[in-house]
Amino acid sequence: MAAERLAVGRRRRLWRRFAGHRLAMTAGWLLAALVLAGLVGPPLCRAFGLDGEAVDLFGRLAPASLEHPLGTDELGRDLLLRLLEGGRISLAVGLAGALLTAVIGTAIGLAAGYAGGRVDAALMRLTDAIIALPLLPLLIVLAAVDPIKLGLPAALADGGLASIWRIVLLVALFGWTTVARLVRAAVLSQKERDYVRAARALGAGPWRIAVRHVLPNVASPIIVATTLSIGNIMLTESVLSFLGLGIQPPLPSWGNMLTNAQELIWQAPHLAVWPGALIFLTVIAFNLLGDGLQDALDPRGDAGI
Repeated sequence: MAAERLAVGRRRRLWRRFAGHRLAMTAGWLLAALVLAGLVGPPLCRAFGLDGEAVDLFGRLAPASLEHPLGTDELGRDLLLRLLEGGRISLAVGLAGALLTAVIGTAIGLAAGYAGGRVDAALMRLTDAIIALPLLPLLIVLAAVDPIKLGLPAALADGGLASIWRIVLLVALFGWTTVARLVRAAVLSQKERDYVRAARALGAGPWRIAVRHVLPNVASPIIVATTLSIGNIMLTESVLSFLGLGIQPPLPSWGNMLTNAQELIWQAPHLAVWPGALIFLTVIAFNLLGDGLQDALDPRGDAGI
């Protein structure tokens, strides 16, 4: 019971500290609204017979109206419906990429920090080598590679869903370094603590100690780094989609919507303003949310409570 009361008290303190960060709270509500709109909006629109892929060449580039609240695009498709569907894709790429990045980085950082010695040296040199690579040009080259020529079946290599997973895998393959270094530093500070010595004295194996005891105590930097990386991954996806190497039509994303709008920027600026504004707001919101979580999870903040 005492342990449960301590855990409940700690969660309440964390919530009070996070709630005191007004920008982070505002960002959290904004992101919740965007996620809810992306999840609920497209199915709800389809239930009412509204189709974001319906082409109407006679109504192309129409201004905002009651029928089309944000206007239409170059093919007469409703821009609001396209933004809702594109938001779901862009947020899914950001969240999936961040989670996969966190898993890879956590595994490498935990192994390097707890094993030490040659394992630590080898993994950290690998991390340094990945950091030294020019990330964006490398991603552009790899995204341009045709998976069919690599031997993948056409059913798996073609289509919008395949482009989503390709972007997620590419970003995770080269984006885990920040999480790995943060986890390694946290593990190095934890593995000489008394609870680790007690677990060793009781006969627990090294990897059981690392996973069951050390890993939960280094969760804070993992959460913060994962939250901050979502915005960066969404920006990367937007850049690749803008270059035609990211999410492939017919799936919309905020990035490839900007690609379609670049030739009509003066004729129909709303086609670029809305997806660009949503990318900007979402990335800023994730960064503010990460800052708030960092302040709330900082153990030094208990001194002021």
